[in-house]
Amino acid sequence: MSVKQFIEHHYRHFNAAVVVDAARAFQAHLDKDGKMLITLAGAMSTAELGVILADLIRAGKVHAICCTGANLEEDLFNLVAHDHYVRLPHYRDLSPADEKALADKGMNRVTDTCIPEEEAMRVIETELHRVWGEASDKGERYFPHEYFYRILREGKLAGDYQIPVRDSWLMAAMEADLPLFVPGWEDSTCGNFVVAASRTGVIKDLSCVRSGLEYMDRLIDWYTEATAHGVGVGFFQIGGGIAGDFPICVVPLIHQDIGDDVPFWGYFCQISDSTTSYGSYSGAVPNEKITWGKLDVDTPRFVIESDATIVAPLVFGWLLDR
Repeated sequence: MSVKQFIEHHYRHFNAAVVVDAARAFQAHLDKDGKMLITLAGAMSTAELGVILADLIRAGKVHAICCTGANLEEDLFNLVAHDHYVRLPHYRDLSPADEKALADKGMNRVTDTCIPEEEAMRVIETELHRVWGEASDKGERYFPHEYFYRILREGKLAGDYQIPVRDSWLMAAMEADLPLFVPGWEDSTCGNFVVAASRTGVIKDLSCVRSGLEYMDRLIDWYTEATAHGVGVGFFQIGGGIAGDFPICVVPLIHQDIGDDVPFWGYFCQISDSTTSYGSYSGAVPNEKITWGKLDVDTPRFVIESDATIVAPLVFGWLLDR
């Protein structure tokens, strides 16, 4: 029984049924020539969502990604340092002294997984210093993801890859030259690296890295072009935070602040564990987005209240018909 067959047979009611409804509507949106944007919050790259997200990208079912700086960099960290990661299945039992011992070993913990400082972060820092420095010396400016794409295209780290390249969503995105949007990139390890590089003279200044406001400006152009045939882009949101809040605002920005006409988002689904009643943007029900001019009254919309590390692979597996 394939993943699709399993879900279709067993996921019949309640939250499980929403998984089926959302997956069917995702495919229906693609079938009418709609584009799909996926957002990545949390630590989806360290959760190795790339194992299946890369296949979804290569299958042509993803047309843009908006992610946090952490998700951008952590897929690359995993690519070059996977064998040095340490998994701690009993992480809930760690004492403060245990945590300090991990820190002393250069192991940065994300829930049950420790990212190795030297083998992952410092290796990538060296490559980023090189590409930032070359751009800075030439007075050139690029977006954060464009530097990551360049590192992958040049292949200087290829001998260090420790997972199959097919399991890296960033590699798949680079191969497809997929549009990426990385708002708030400053809130990441590599964002810290570039500030340190500027202050220590490794690069001339910070101008070689383009900003989040420029990402929004590019997103306007991309959304306008992607919806020129009259179908709004679909929005599949994994988690909450800036990865979701940033790109969804492009529609009311175009409508209300610029005065141009584009379709509303054509599909919306969020996998969320946020609580609605706390005033959380991440936990807001989709109907609230109608009041902000992001969705229309007839936009197909779904909330799957569950763990994204469990649900996203199921939805993607349904779409790939594995």
